[in-house]
Amino acid sequence: MSSALATRRIEAELLDSLPAADPRAIRSRRDLALINALMFQPAIMAGLLRAQMPAGRARILEIGCGDGSFMLSVARRLRHSAADVDLVLLDRVDLVAAPRVAAFAALGWRVEIVTGDVFAFVDKPDIGGFDIVSANLFLHHFSDRALQMLFQSLRRLAPVVVAAEPRRTRVAVWATALLGAIGANAVSRHDAAASVRAGFYGRELSGLWPQDCADRIEERGIGPFTHVFSVTRADGRGP
Repeated sequence: MSSALATRRIEAELLDSLPAADPRAIRSRRDLALINALMFQPAIMAGLLRAQMPAGRARILEIGCGDGSFMLSVARRLRHSAADVDLVLLDRVDLVAAPRVAAFAALGWRVEIVTGDVFAFVDKPDIGGFDIVSANLFLHHFSDRALQMLFQSLRRLAPVVVAAEPRRTRVAVWATALLGAIGANAVSRHDAAASVRAGFYGRELSGLWPQDCADRIEERGIGPFTHVFSVTRADGRGP
């Protein structure tokens, strides 16, 4: 672990404190889409989902969806293998514009937008089940204890959980200092470094998953910046 930062450090991210219509927030969301592309996050997530997608109709929940642009990029990559999807997009603030919903519909993905707290939503008794829960650059916002609680709920909610998170390495922190070269604003540069310091390494997320089960867990780094976590429940499907 010489290349890794020893422990997670969770810091407040500036974008979370800005009003959605603040010009700095709007610019930072655009930066985030570019950063996702540079990290190959849509391709990585598409690969994770493709390996777990059920035959026929699928119901997917994305937690921490932001403005929906990330999952739309993923859906476009899955257009030949997943054309019948009910997608629930969950975030604290509704940022998903109508044209984006229409773009999903053109791919055969029916979208429901839910605004609220992830912990409150996943414990609702009337939301039904999902085939897959996905998260992109979202889990690192929470403490280990909060993630343990979240994972307990997600395990009940779906047989498959997949996440693509920041990989907590010194190289990744160093790379965030170069984001100014691609035009990223101060909010994005601050939040990128904070995200890496709060990210994951090794099998840290596996250790937070409920231990009294025989679920299949995959956790590893992909490239220099991405940490992948994928769980298939013992009684669920998987590759």
